[in-house]
Amino acid sequence: MTDPTRSLRHLLDRAVAVERRVRRAVEARAATDPDPEDAFRGLYLTEENITRLLDDQDARAFPGPGPRPADPPPEPEPESSRLTDLVREFELTPLDTEILLITLVPDLDDRFEAFYGYLNDDVTRRRPSIGLALGLCGLSPADREARARLSAQAPLRAGRLLLVEDPERPFLSRALRVPDRVAAHLLGDDTPDPRPADLLAPWRPTPGAGDPAPLAGALAEGVALAYLREDQGGAGTALAASALGLAGRRVLGLDLARLAEDPAPAEAVRALVREARLTGAGLVCAPIDAVAREHPRLLRLLTATPVPVILVGRVPWDASWSATPPLALHAPRVEPAARAALWTQAYQRLATAPVPDSIDAGRLLSPFLLTPEQITGAAHSAAQTARLHGGVLTPDQVRHGARAQNAAGLDRLARRIEPTVTWDDLVLPADTHAQLRELTARARHRDQVLGAWGMRPGGGRGRGVSALFAGDSGTGKTMSAEVIAADLGLDLYTVDLATVIDKYVGETEKNLERIFSEAAGVNGVLLFDEADAIFGKRSDVKDAHDRYANVESAYLLQRMESFDGLAILATNLRANLDDAFTRRLDLVIDFPVPAPPQRLLLWHRSLGPHLPRTPDLDLPFCADNFELAGGNIRSIAVTAAYLAAETGEPVSMRTLIHAIQREYQKLGRLTLASEFGPYLGLLT
Repeated sequence: MTDPTRSLRHLLDRAVAVERRVRRAVEARAATDPDPEDAFRGLYLTEENITRLLDDQDARAFPGPGPRPADPPPEPEPESSRLTDLVREFELTPLDTEILLITLVPDLDDRFEAFYGYLNDDVTRRRPSIGLALGLCGLSPADREARARLSAQAPLRAGRLLLVEDPERPFLSRALRVPDRVAAHLLGDDTPDPRPADLLAPWRPTPGAGDPAPLAGALAEGVALAYLREDQGGAGTALAASALGLAGRRVLGLDLARLAEDPAPAEAVRALVREARLTGAGLVCAPIDAVAREHPRLLRLLTATPVPVILVGRVPWDASWSATPPLALHAPRVEPAARAALWTQAYQRLATAPVPDSIDAGRLLSPFLLTPEQITGAAHSAAQTARLHGGVLTPDQVRHGARAQNAAGLDRLARRIEPTVTWDDLVLPADTHAQLRELTARARHRDQVLGAWGMRPGGGRGRGVSALFAGDSGTGKTMSAEVIAADLGLDLYTVDLATVIDKYVGETEKNLERIFSEAAGVNGVLLFDEADAIFGKRSDVKDAHDRYANVESAYLLQRMESFDGLAILATNLRANLDDAFTRRLDLVIDFPVPAPPQRLLLWHRSLGPHLPRTPDLDLPFCADNFELAGGNIRSIAVTAAYLAAETGEPVSMRTLIHAIQREYQKLGRLTLASEFGPYLGLLT
């Protein structure tokens, strides 16, 4: 490790040598001034001012000898200082180093502004020009090799250690400047510039993120480019940070999503690469998906940098992104046990009380596929919410913190429903209820079964769970999806078919791909209502319409296989779905029309405990005689409530029969005397 005091001492010693060279140049110019009585001398430094500056020992930022010193014998370079490390990293020649120091000294001692203004014969130009810098190095301005060290491709300028200003001037009179960030680094300050700092992400090593040793060994052996491909909830950034740390490098995390929004992303990349080279860091860049399609040139720029770069993403690698192929690795997910431990550690750093024994973080978080950064964010969110409620942590707060990590992109393509119902609200046959429980268990334990136990099938299938809910309208399909989401602690996203179906060829597939891609970044339940509209049967090709309809279905077959989330298809017309879909589904659950005992329970729940009723309300008769689904019963109850509110009277049998009649009219059903029995006379 570099000793800060010795490093600064070495820099100042080198600056003293530059001072001697500048003093001699200033004295030589003052001695040969052809016109000391010039009337315009006030526009530049007088000889008396120059003499005073040369003799002013107290004004020096670094100690130096008196006037007209003799050069001392050169001291050996220290093995490690900030300057020697910079020379080694940027492959600077001795001439490059001298030019850099000549340009740097005005930032160390303000007297050099006056010296350089005097030597430039222009007091407004207070930095060295190219011609002056070459002259102070004892070189001819016409020296081809010396001029080449200040070309745009030379290390000083390509590495952004030196800026050449005034491009409209002739080459030799252009000013040189050391960027503030480089000067600060040489003086011991490693605070990054504000602009690249806005693009940095706090990615750090995380326990349980996989074994970093293989990647660290490759980096130590000189591998400069690696690609970690991960699934949803992958720990690619944490694994990359761990590997760089093992290889002896610092970590600079680059958020590619922010980079894609930067007005000058290429300039930002160059600034970040310089930051990495100054600090001996490697770049961890994620997610690659944010720039792969719209900004591939940024990937080509990143992969051509002279620092180790580890890219993290979910898309397949494209050979056009780099002149050399990367080391390709798979980044595992954080396993459930490590997930719970990481969440607990992050929570306890913020919370005022330990995690209660009643909170099983592993089970509560098992349905969520979260990255290490998202797990930490979920813990912080839960801790803040618990603090608002007296510091008592509840399971709902744990789940809410995890849901808060969801991206908002899917909200533009689907309607988000925050579940408010529970298993107790469902009125279903016992077998249907049991199948819904089994579906929930699949979603909760898929990491253990498909990951730890290796039960994942081949053929490129993901870790997703999919099911078909089939039944008449109003039989509880959507409500069941909401109950499952509530039990898992997830949000429910109902896909709006208006955002999917498109009359133009290929657009429906693109819309579906956007939905599946956004859903891959969200821990939620994806519900395709009226699924037969887009998951219909393939047919014989009789015209172009049939051909492209079949292409849509074939695409969906493939995309459903690779989806990693929980998808539910709901349909009233099960027979219209392609048989290939049902083979790929984990469960097919039928929702029958409720039987009389279930209908009676639905009547009581739909009318609720607060709606005023008359004693003559004959709900058993309604349950036995009116074959209605739960959705219809709910609609009738709401209609009856409005009628009661209008009349100011409780809901009576007359009110209820009238509401049933309106529902029959809506459904197009006949009002039969056999159904209404003794209440037929109440019909209007």
